[in-house]
Amino acid sequence: MSKQHTAQAPVDPIVLGKMGSSYGIRGWLRVFSSTEDAESIFDYQPWLIQKAGQWQVVELESWRHHNQDIIIKLKGVDDRDAANLLTNCEIIVDSSQLPELEEGDYYWKDLMGCQVVTTEGYSLGKVIDMMETGSNDVLVIKANLKDAFGIKERLVPFLDGQVIKKVDLNYAYYRSRLGSWFLNSPDKR
Repeated sequence: MSKQHTAQAPVDPIVLGKMGSSYGIRGWLRVFSSTEDAESIFDYQPWLIQKAGQWQVVELESWRHHNQDIIIKLKGVDDRDAANLLTNCEIIVDSSQLPELEEGDYYWKDLMGCQVVTTEGYSLGKVIDMMETGSNDVLVIKANLKDAFGIKERLVPFLDGQVIKKVDLNYAYYRSRLGSWFLNSPDKR
């Protein structure tokens, strides 16, 4: 992996994807993109990875579709053993590379850690993840320790204007229909 070199930590890192298992014997890897259009991950270079606490720049040599996957070839990764060392590494860029958004728009990363409060003032917890389901995005909310219903995690549809009433990047408010949302806990299935 001679083509990888150490780098400074990004000022505002954002994960755009993850390297999967190796493919073949010539150093190719599967890649799992978190960008809206999977191929958009290639618009953001250079890629950074973190190995053993050190930031490294990895250079993309080539990529292509293979069945349902996208596979990549990185410079200096020329065999299966070298590729296996990168399995499960997150692909990170500095968020300054992302396009500027229009007023009122935000990236998923901006919602992480936001407190979710009902319109009645009940705090549901903090956003820890987002999921894309096809029909709409879903907030994954880690419930407060003192949750009256004993729920550890909630899934709330991110339907702007219908369920989510206001987003100010410190709090995400949504209309109160507590019974229906509390049933979405993975612990209560």
